[in-house]
Amino acid sequence: MSKDKNEWGSNLSFIFAMIGSAVGLGNIWRYPYVLYSNGGGAFYIPYIVAIFLMAIPFLILEYGVGYNFKSSFAKAVRKISPKWEFIGWFLPVSVFIIMIYYSAILGWDGIYVILSLFKGWGADPNAYFTTSLLQASDSYMGLTNFIPLIAVSMIVGWVIIWFISHRDLEKGLGRVSKILVPLLFIIMLIIVGFSLTLPGAYIGLSELFHPDWSLLYNFDIWMAAFGQIIFSLSLGMSIAFTYASYTRDDADLITNTISIAFANSLFENFSALGVFSILGYMSLQTSVPVADLVTQGTGLVFIAYPTVFNVLGNWAYILGPLFFFTVYLAGLTSILSTIEPLSFSIQNKFALSRKKTMSILIIVGAIISMIYATSFGSTILGYVDMFINQIAILFGVILECIVFAWIFKAEKLIDFLNSKSKTIKLGKWWLLIVKYILPTFVSIIWVGGMIDVLEGASVQQLIFTVIVCALLLGVTLLFTILPAKNLDWDDIKERT
Repeated sequence: MSKDKNEWGSNLSFIFAMIGSAVGLGNIWRYPYVLYSNGGGAFYIPYIVAIFLMAIPFLILEYGVGYNFKSSFAKAVRKISPKWEFIGWFLPVSVFIIMIYYSAILGWDGIYVILSLFKGWGADPNAYFTTSLLQASDSYMGLTNFIPLIAVSMIVGWVIIWFISHRDLEKGLGRVSKILVPLLFIIMLIIVGFSLTLPGAYIGLSELFHPDWSLLYNFDIWMAAFGQIIFSLSLGMSIAFTYASYTRDDADLITNTISIAFANSLFENFSALGVFSILGYMSLQTSVPVADLVTQGTGLVFIAYPTVFNVLGNWAYILGPLFFFTVYLAGLTSILSTIEPLSFSIQNKFALSRKKTMSILIIVGAIISMIYATSFGSTILGYVDMFINQIAILFGVILECIVFAWIFKAEKLIDFLNSKSKTIKLGKWWLLIVKYILPTFVSIIWVGGMIDVLEGASVQQLIFTVIVCALLLGVTLLFTILPAKNLDWDDIKERT
C-alpha cells in the first residue's frame, strides 16, 4: 500500500484548496452572463435560495461522508454498498474528462497572457481567435489539422500541473493553494477597482443590476440559479468528498462549508462588477448597446475582452496581462482539483504511489488532450462540455444523493458534525433537504439538460456525444471490474 501522506497540513490548506477548486473559469466567464440574462438584480433571490437550499447542505453531506470514511470516493462508495462501486468510479472519471478539456482552455489562455503584452490579437480579435489561433472547423476533417502553438501551450500547462500534483498533498497542492488563491483574489480586486473607474462603467452596471422582477415567476430563472451553483461549486463531482477525506481530525466542516460558499459567491459577483464595468466602457466608446456586447464562455474571454483592450489605450498593457493571468490562475486551481478524485481512487484500489499515479494520469490526459489542438478541437470541446455538465455530472449528483443520504443514512453524521461546528447545527431540516428536495430539484435540472441536448444537437454532435458516453461508461466499468491490488481495498473504518 502507498505510504504517501494524503493529508492537509492545516485546515487553512483545505479551505484554500476548496476555494481554489470552486473559484475557476465558470466564475469569470459564465456567472456574469447568467446573472445578466436572468433578471439582473432579481436573479439574486433564486441565487441566494440555491446557496442555502442546495450548495451548503450538499457540501456538508459530501464533506461529512468524505471525512467519515477518510478514503477515496470509489472505496467509500464500495464500502457503503459494493453493487454501487460503479458510481464510485463514474464521477471521478467524468471529472477527469473535464480536466482534459479544461487543459485546452488553459492552453488558449496561456497564449493570450503573452499576446496581451503587445495586443497580439490584432485589430479583429474575433478573426484572430477563431481563424488564426483555433483555425476552427465544424467538420471532423479538422482533426487532421494539428496546431503546434496550442499543443505547446497545453503541454506547458500539463507540466505545471504535474510539478504540483505529483508531490505529497501538503507540499504540492496545499502549499500552492495558499499562494495562488490569495493572489487570485488580489489581482481580481485590482482589475475590478480599475474597471470601476472607467468612463461608462455605470452604463454596464446599470444594465447588469436592473432587476426584471417579472422573471421570478419564470421557472427557468430558478433552474438557472441552481444550475449555476452546481457548476460553480463543483457539486457532486467527488472533489469536495476527496478533499474532505484529506482533512485533519479537528476540522469544523460545517463552518468550512459556509466559508467556502461565501468566498466563491464573493469572487463571482466581484468578477461580474469588473466584466460589466468594462462592457459599459466599451459601449460608451463604440456606441454599441451593452446587450449586443454581452456574451459568455470563450467569446467573453478571448474576443470581448481583447476588443475592449484595443480601445483602452496604454492601460490595456497593464490590465490585459493581469486579466489573462487571473484567468490562468483560476483555470489552474480548478484543474488541480479535478485530478484528485480519480488519482486517490486508483491509489486506494491498485496500491500505487501518489507520484506514480499522478504521472500516469497526467501523461494519459496530455496525450488525449491533443485532440483539442486540432481545428476540430474547439467543436469537440463544446460537445464534451455539454454532455459532461448537463448530463453526466447531474446524473451523478442524483445518484450521490441516493447513496449518501439514503443508503449510507445521512442522519448518522448529524451528531458528529454538530459536535465540531461553531456556527449552525444540523437537524431534521438538513435531512429533508438532502433526502428529498435536492434530488428532486437536480432531477428536474437533469431532465431539462437532456431535453436541451436532444433538441438542439446536430447529428454530428449526437454521434460524438454517444462516443464520449461510451468511453466514459467503458472506462468506468474497467476500473470497477479490475481486481484490487491493495489488500486494504475492502478494509475501511468509519468515524461516526
